[in-house]
This record gives sequence, C-alpha cells and structure tokens, in this order.
Amino acid sequence: MSDPEDYFLAPPTTFELPQFAELRQPKLRVVGVSREFATPNGAIVAALEHISLDVRPGEFLCIVGPSGCGKSTLLSLMAGLDKPTAGEIFLDGQRVDGPGAGLSVIFQELGLFPWLTVLQNVEFGLKMKGIERATRRRRAMEFLRLVHLSTFESSYIHQLSGGMKQRVALARSLATQPDVLFMDEPFAALDAQTRDLMHEELERVWKETRQTIVFVTHNVREAVRLGDRIMLLTFRPGRVKSVFPIILERPRHLEDADLAHTAREVLAQLKEEINKAVEEEYRHAAKD
Repeated sequence: MSDPEDYFLAPPTTFELPQFAELRQPKLRVVGVSREFATPNGAIVAALEHISLDVRPGEFLCIVGPSGCGKSTLLSLMAGLDKPTAGEIFLDGQRVDGPGAGLSVIFQELGLFPWLTVLQNVEFGLKMKGIERATRRRRAMEFLRLVHLSTFESSYIHQLSGGMKQRVALARSLATQPDVLFMDEPFAALDAQTRDLMHEELERVWKETRQTIVFVTHNVREAVRLGDRIMLLTFRPGRVKSVFPIILERPRHLEDADLAHTAREVLAQLKEEINKAVEEEYRHAAKD
C-alpha cells in the first residue's frame, strides 16, 4: 500500500482508450458469481447469476440496472459484506472471504456518527486500525482539505448540509486508503443542484487520488457523467447484459450533447429490462 502522501504527489488520471486499459492487471476480479436467497415460505430466489467482470486499477466503474436486479447485492459481495452462493471474488489476486481493510463502502445512509466532530468522524477508521493519534489526525486533515472541509473540522454532523455530509463520508473512506471504494447510490437523496456539485467533487478527488471506484446508481446520466465503463445488469436474476466503455473526454457535464447521446444508448437497453420487471409485476398481481 502506498504512503498517504502519494495521493497528493500522483499525477491526475489521464484519458485512456479501453484497448490499452485492458492490458492492466485487474484490481478486482469477479468470476462466475451467483447469489440465491431463501424466502420465508422456503422458495429459492436467484438474485444474481453467473456474474463475471474485471475492475482495473484506478478505474471508475458504474453499475446500473432495473430495480431489484441485484446491483446492491453485487456490491455487497464484492466488498466482502456477503458471500456468493457460487463463484469467487479476488482482490489483487487474493480471494475475498469477508470485509477487509482494502475495501470501503459508502452507502446512501452514510453512517456518520452525530456525537463526533467532522474531524473525529474522518479519524474513526484510522483509529480502528490502531494508527497513533498524531498520524491519524494529520492524515484526516489532509483528506478534509482534499474535499474542501478543513474549516469545518470542529463542526458536528447535524450542522452540515447534505452535500457536506457526503464529502465527510468520502474523506473518511479515502483516509483509510482502500484498494477499492464502493459507493451504493450515494447521491440519490440529494437535490439536483447538490448532486451536480458532488459529481464535480467526486471526479476531482478521483483524478487526484487515482482511487479505484465501483459506483452503483439507478441514474443513467449520472453513470455516463462519472464512469469509465458502465455495466448494465438484466432484470432478476441479475446477469451482465452489456458493458459500455465511455469514450468521452473529461470533465463532462450533464447537458453535453455527446453525454446525452451515450445515455440514450444505455437507457434504450435498460428500458428493455424495466419492461420485463413491469411484466413480472403484472403476472404476480394476476396470480393474487
């Protein structure tokens, strides 16, 4: 693992054509993963089926799909928070058998501690790792500066706006130097203006840190705005329907014509899966 100061010495992530990105060894590898759940009446429901994918070092991968397709389930499996029914997941060639220091997750419910200050929240993961006080305070302040919150170090969570809370959660995750940062619809509850600001902030931080990110969202434009690639899952059971490389220069803006065109291509395939979900609901209602 690199020293925390390396984040600030690293050059910005450059635009890379997919054919060259393919030459890099994967940071995270998912091989034939399936996940089944038992219902209260004893039936077995397949949430995910035969998922295989590689996530490259420094890549920003977005995962989209219809509601109930298993996006969040897949993220939990990759983060080691759940175990697959079949298949394997590897981080830097080592099998993922549970949550580890190299994997960090930001959920929509951010999990910030209201009784701690902003600085103490960012320090928390470092404290749990046993890092001594002076070092963890210095590192926490570095990441608060990175997300433009150093002047709020003594504030409490209830004193912050929604966007500021998101940035605290981002700083807390990055401070632990995860190998992969997982984000599960982190901006879904934000208003449009704050969400646009967070897109800019996240992209800037990603460029400065070269962090590998797996980002789950239901918003296709958000995925095109942020991602190097988009993986589209089918309706339940979730399978890989398509993978879209996003060949658009950065920075991107939601109003860009090329971005809107790419989003329409993704959305056309997504609508096919949404229609399947609606048909399934109608069939289920008819049985009742």
